[in-house]
Amino acid sequence: MTGGPVLAVDQGTSGTKALVLCPKRGVIGSGTAPVRPRYLPGGLVEADPRELYDSVVAAGRAALAEAGTRVVAVGLANQGETVLAWDPATGEPLTDALVWQDRRAAALCDELALHQDELRHITGLPVDPYFAAPKMAWIRRHATGAGVVTTSDAWLVHRLTGAFVTDAATAGRTGLLDLDTLAWSGAALDHYGLGGERLPRIVDCDTPVGTTRAFGPPLPLTGLLVDQQAALLAQSADDAAAAKCTYGTGAFLLARTGPAPHRTTSGLVGCVAWRLRGRVTHCLDGQVYTVASAVRWLTDLGVLTGAGEIDTVGGTVADTGGVTFVPALAGLAAPWWRGDVRGSLTGLGLDTTRGHLVRALCEGIAAQVVDLTAAVTAERGAPPTALRADGGLTRSALLMQTQADLLQLPVEVAASPDATALGVGAVARLGHDPHLTLDRAVPRWKPSAVYEPRISRDEAETRLARFRAEVASLAGRTGPGGTGSGGAVPDGAVSGGVAPGGGTPSGVVPGGAVPGGVR
Repeated sequence: MTGGPVLAVDQGTSGTKALVLCPKRGVIGSGTAPVRPRYLPGGLVEADPRELYDSVVAAGRAALAEAGTRVVAVGLANQGETVLAWDPATGEPLTDALVWQDRRAAALCDELALHQDELRHITGLPVDPYFAAPKMAWIRRHATGAGVVTTSDAWLVHRLTGAFVTDAATAGRTGLLDLDTLAWSGAALDHYGLGGERLPRIVDCDTPVGTTRAFGPPLPLTGLLVDQQAALLAQSADDAAAAKCTYGTGAFLLARTGPAPHRTTSGLVGCVAWRLRGRVTHCLDGQVYTVASAVRWLTDLGVLTGAGEIDTVGGTVADTGGVTFVPALAGLAAPWWRGDVRGSLTGLGLDTTRGHLVRALCEGIAAQVVDLTAAVTAERGAPPTALRADGGLTRSALLMQTQADLLQLPVEVAASPDATALGVGAVARLGHDPHLTLDRAVPRWKPSAVYEPRISRDEAETRLARFRAEVASLAGRTGPGGTGSGGAVPDGAVSGGVAPGGGTPSGVVPGGAVPGGVR
């Protein structure tokens, strides 16, 4: 890397992390500030927009104070699908922020069933409450018609600089972006009842958009990117065939597909990875809604004292004791798209301990990532060269070893859990220096640990089959489609079987469900 230090800010679901990144010395300052989303009955998840902005300022100022040096630019990563209405004249929020996990727009999605194929072709996204457009439409229908309604990044950028913009990758998370033209789609806007809305200007991710004084001295804001794509940039700059999975509030597996739009058949999302200096890179995207949030759920029940206890408690037993945990506490995302499915714990007995529950959660998370990886393999025609992992839960050796065991591939853990900040820092650097190349802007990939599989393929497939059977049972109880299914597969479950290991999947089952693990 070259140039001066940059401030990279990652505004996330449960907090904001800021790093001062020096091209020679690496991370020289860091700051964090919490965000406390409200989890309400009926699948509602809200946050106070002012808390989001205040956390950005607090974390950024703390990082700069620790670094004790000037920076040349700022980059901002955002949550992607979190939305709010706000007054463009004053910058004041008019609603709470509806967080990406929020499911209140499920009924609105059901109303669009006749248009779901058209919308998916236009935008690359299924019709599902996870994405921004349904939540934006819900706000317009039920909350307010005033001001503008946008993803949270547009509001944050406006508060920081006065600009009214969003980057191409974040725009691609709305369900309103034409995947071919990278412009707002009039047809999609009309279907969602958002025709005539004033929407932010779509810019390259490395575009200088204005100057902010929120962190003290005036600083140019030169990098914008949605969080998971920022993490992908940091982890695949040296290997376009690698896949990355971020283990945070949810788990998010992304893999690059190249410069052309990729419309999927596997239940994954095909979307914009980034647009840098006018050149677009596309990617595949799969989600697990509840990961750290499932750990928090176990913590609230008293099973754990926190994520730091996963390995200690899970290490008290050798296996799950026959317990299967499907942690669909906010529904099943890709490749099932079954927002109506809820989590389950089965196989409980009088001998079930806390350790069994923790191990079952790790298996439930890892099994979903296996099926996402299988979908990537089916879409690209070859398995990833590696699964690169980042996020706070990569600190759990138990979860990472379980992932390697079920995937039957090595899992490479990032040296820093803050890959999102590293990625958006690289984008900010590119926006500040038009002569800088991508390979010089992104820190060299170097894993802190590599987890190799320790079990046989047969054992991995047996454990995966048990999980898949429970998913199929849950989906069958709620029936096909369900509320806000967004075009879910008919049976709503991964089935059949490609065994874990190397090679090529046997194909995609009818309706878009993904078979088995990576062969």
